[in-house]
Amino acid sequence: MRITLSSVFVDDQAKARKFYTEVLGFVVKVDIPAGGARWLTVVSPDDPNGTQLVLEPNGHPAATAYQKALFADGIPATSFTSLDIQAEYERLSGLGVVFRQKPTQMGPVTVATFEDTCGNLLQMHQT
Repeated sequence: MRITLSSVFVDDQAKARKFYTEVLGFVVKVDIPAGGARWLTVVSPDDPNGTQLVLEPNGHPAATAYQKALFADGIPATSFTSLDIQAEYERLSGLGVVFRQKPTQMGPVTVATFEDTCGNLLQMHQT
């Protein structure tokens, strides 16, 4: 087995598509209508056939409660790898991304936490 899809709940798929592509730099892999929402996935431009991140609408009450609880408690919904976390922090900060935690060394890894504008905290890490 291998992981091909992972999801993050978002409160607005159009806003999420814009943030995850235009700000974070991912590329859209799939974007098709799916009922009242879309089946919307993004991938790393460096690995277009790699794991897809589903930008999942949080329309179900349990999803909304889960997303809000994680955000309120400061828990990132997911984490992305960065090869140069300081440069990425500076790039994203320059684009107006709100950081909750600047790059911080934690043992063998450096982490930073930021908001995605769609109801989530995200983490990036560098080993």
